[in-house]
Amino acid sequence: MAWAEWEQLKADAADNGGTQMRLNKAEPGGTGGKKGDLAVNQTDLSGVRDEASKLNSRLWKEARVAVPTSETAAGNLTTQGFELGGALRHVAGKWDVQLKSLLDACGHIANHMDFTKYVHGGDDQYVRSRVSSITLLGEAFDDDNAPKGEKNKADN
Repeated sequence: MAWAEWEQLKADAADNGGTQMRLNKAEPGGTGGKKGDLAVNQTDLSGVRDEASKLNSRLWKEARVAVPTSETAAGNLTTQGFELGGALRHVAGKWDVQLKSLLDACGHIANHMDFTKYVHGGDDQYVRSRVSSITLLGEAFDDDNAPKGEKNKADN
């Protein structure tokens, strides 16, 4: 791409108001949907983790069986002089590579959910301790305050 063309594209984007990144706020006027922060609870994380673990186990038990069977069949076909044996061996090899990749991905997802649950549990504990210490500090200042609905001594 020529430099002049790049400059023209930038100018066109600026003239059209272009899409800009917005952090920590919704589009003015909104496009519907729930407002607020992203929220994930432990049940959500556990659900994703459990499904990834189930898929991993099922793939290990059921999909892995196809590779040795296919390789055996490929060997038998090759021995009998069929060219299909080499093709089947190739497909079995590809299946094995893809299966290992999928098993790794499922394991990674499950492990990441465990890690996320652990990290956010620590974050939650940290926030609780900070908020409770602020509450205790606030209560210390409220000792001299008048009961609810009455004026404080300093306001008299």
